[in-house]
Amino acid sequence: MRSYRRLGLGLALVLLLASVGALAQDTEQPLRFRIKLGRTVASQAVSGRLLVFMAPFEPPRDELSPDFGANARRTWVAAAEIHNLKPEEAVDLDPDQLAYPAPFSTRKAGDYQFMALLDVNHDYAYAGDTAGDLLSPVLSLQQVDPKRAGALELTLSRRVPDKKLELQAGTDLLDFQSPALTAFWGRPISMRGVVVLPPSYATSDKKFTTVYWTHGYGGTLPALAKYIAPSYQRMMQEGKLPEMIYVLLDESCPGGTHEFADSVNNGPWGKALTQELIPYLESKYRMEGGRNGRLLTGHSSGGWAALWLEVTYPETFGGSWPTSPDPSDFRSFTGPNLRARPAGNFYRGPDGKPWMLVREKGKDTMSLDDYAHQERVLGDYGGQFASFEWVFSPRGKDGRPMPLFDRDTGAINAEVADAWVKYDIAEVLRKNADRLRPLLENRIHLIVGTEDTFHLDEPARLLEQTAKELGIKIQFTYLEGKNHMNLYEGGLEEQIGQEMEALVHPKAKAAPAQ
Repeated sequence: MRSYRRLGLGLALVLLLASVGALAQDTEQPLRFRIKLGRTVASQAVSGRLLVFMAPFEPPRDELSPDFGANARRTWVAAAEIHNLKPEEAVDLDPDQLAYPAPFSTRKAGDYQFMALLDVNHDYAYAGDTAGDLLSPVLSLQQVDPKRAGALELTLSRRVPDKKLELQAGTDLLDFQSPALTAFWGRPISMRGVVVLPPSYATSDKKFTTVYWTHGYGGTLPALAKYIAPSYQRMMQEGKLPEMIYVLLDESCPGGTHEFADSVNNGPWGKALTQELIPYLESKYRMEGGRNGRLLTGHSSGGWAALWLEVTYPETFGGSWPTSPDPSDFRSFTGPNLRARPAGNFYRGPDGKPWMLVREKGKDTMSLDDYAHQERVLGDYGGQFASFEWVFSPRGKDGRPMPLFDRDTGAINAEVADAWVKYDIAEVLRKNADRLRPLLENRIHLIVGTEDTFHLDEPARLLEQTAKELGIKIQFTYLEGKNHMNLYEGGLEEQIGQEMEALVHPKAKAAPAQ
């Protein structure tokens, strides 16, 4: 799971009032948009998902984007698919057809900012704007009445530049073409990431324990290289972490995150990791190999992947430290019980009250209904719930993953929910308890905050209950007052490193989590 980001601006755009664009206030027609493709950003026709944002005048921003949690309804967004828009041509968008949180014409009169964005890669719902996307300037207008504002023109005049991959010394780019994934897709598919070598790697003949780490929902390869890899390098150099080889795995894909699960929609990512990528890496680097030489960790969706891989491949991995993993017991899938029969509603509980997804400062601020409807407008691919469906759902007759729930009503499809049971980690433990009990003993160390932003402490407690009933020794740690975003504040990364070292070299002792 993840939250949205970025805002801020200079005063110049605030002053760009009715002098930019054309707002026909006298037409008595509802607000509409005419989006023009500037010749300076495109030399040929373009296609993609066209998004138009409408936000309050304050605070001024240089780029509009969706808001989140308590502020989710501050920025409204409308969308439409467009095809073959040529330079200097324009296309009309009716913001009452597909919009969040409501048709634009229903918004009260006031001072607003507007911006258009063409998502040419169909990945905005996952990563926001990416290289090649086209944007208009932010247009600020006073005294706009959406019920009768008429047509507003915006011009796509800026292209998002490519992001260079910034690799530090002591790190290597991982780009491995997987035979299994290539066969599944019928085209070359690479497994990518960043390998972080310990400080003494170049000056010793020692073999090192390997930590396989993967990011949460919204993570990208450039972010791994720019932020995560240098952080692990620095902490090893400062002695805050034991020297290990960190393999930072990119689990992003067109459907969202594949989470290293074998899937009928994404392909055999777990098989490719364990049978192809790991043998390749261990032949290239001085890795200890063997079960105890391979450890797992990750946060959020990456935490679910780390947990899933340990439970699914316990002979391959010797220990896992999942933090705030996505739902691990589907009796609480961020609220709804997917195991209940008859199937319930994804938006409302049995008592009719809305399921709340987002918790901020101890208060529920955004419902599953809101989150799902915002996602539907942002795009058909890569959104959080669409991502889950790409991993867990059977394939539909149209060739796409079957939806878990009706996006209009919230009604859960029992057939799809039954298929999801294959990926319910609590159920995996139940069905394989006798085999897994000795393999997993004290090998999983799950950590989550008691105030998790996405209520992920709830499925963790259900999983703990299941593990205790089955006699499977799993360590569960609930950090009091911590949420999804601040869980690592206070030294959790160092604590995990100490516990890893204690597992691999039992003489090392780990202090309890703070």
